[in-house]
Amino acid sequence: MKVLVIWRLLTVGGVNAGWRNRSIYFKKHGIDTEFLYTTDHGGLHIMEDIAPVYLTKDENEIVGIIKANNYDAIIVVDTKDAYKWIRKANYTGPVIIEARTPEIIKLQPHLRTFRGIEPETIIVPSKYQKRVVSILTETEPVQVIYNGVDTSFFRPLREREIDYHQVPVLQEEKKIIGWIGRVDKRKNWPMLLEIAKRIKAERNDIEIWLIGGAQSVQREQFAAKWQEENLTDILKWHPVIPYQQMPHVYAKIRKSGGCTLATTKSESFGNTFIESMACGVPVVASNMMPVTELVLQEKTGMLYYGQNVDDAVKKLYSIIDSPDRQQQMSKTAIQHVEQHFAIEVVADQYIDLLYEIIHGSAGEGISHD
Repeated sequence: MKVLVIWRLLTVGGVNAGWRNRSIYFKKHGIDTEFLYTTDHGGLHIMEDIAPVYLTKDENEIVGIIKANNYDAIIVVDTKDAYKWIRKANYTGPVIIEARTPEIIKLQPHLRTFRGIEPETIIVPSKYQKRVVSILTETEPVQVIYNGVDTSFFRPLREREIDYHQVPVLQEEKKIIGWIGRVDKRKNWPMLLEIAKRIKAERNDIEIWLIGGAQSVQREQFAAKWQEENLTDILKWHPVIPYQQMPHVYAKIRKSGGCTLATTKSESFGNTFIESMACGVPVVASNMMPVTELVLQEKTGMLYYGQNVDDAVKKLYSIIDSPDRQQQMSKTAIQHVEQHFAIEVVADQYIDLLYEIIHGSAGEGISHD
């Protein structure tokens, strides 16, 4: 079986991280995945060693790729132009839609018209995202399949495995708070700066690592404010950390007795949450959906009220200042991810769906070995 995933943006983010994990698992079970993107935003390095990647905006080339490869299914992720390409290629196989953008105004164009294509189903990564999509379309079935994490890769590293020479470098006597993701409005970097200001004014045993943002639209705006507020000493910015190094980053955070922080205003899922927990690092984030589907309050992390800086800082301190709590949350987080978000748990649901759509069965009696 061979499937094509079409998405506009090749980013270092949750969608591609999720598909990276999924395609590795698919390959083990006889499904070849290929990817077609129109724009690279720094994500090529996390995909190119996993599966064939096409990167082009040329419509004729795209139509030619679809025609030439005899795909058993095409999966379209938030890319309205894909329906035109599929139709021009005279592709008659099943089309599956993934609705990933959590903002209705940005999602609407991709679900407004399918240009003569009749999708088999719409897949979303959370129950919250199902609610969002249900506002925009009532005609198509919507199914929830969580993103999965490869727990053989994202795992609590042993002391001897941790690469202490690579940046970011762990400083003695510093508790680390990790903030991972794009530097943009939705991820809410202004709140991160406010939290950093509060912590800097109160103590000197905490360092914040911002991982990512090299190609973010607001990176220059962030950099200017970060320097203007004199936060470069407490908030260390690492715009580019190779995806393959992230388990080492989480390992250093865990060893320091720290946690990860999210200030995001909205998410459709939140891959960094499950990556963090899989590595034994508790998560501090806003008490909103779909975060509440992923992070268990006071068990695998702490959830603060809305966008409340005071409460967020309080929740961060409650983990950092209690080594016993941090270690217990670490153990529970690892177990939670293994049970609910390990790639073999959630990707099997996707495989069954593909077999059902393509072959009319959910894969019963079919060997996945």
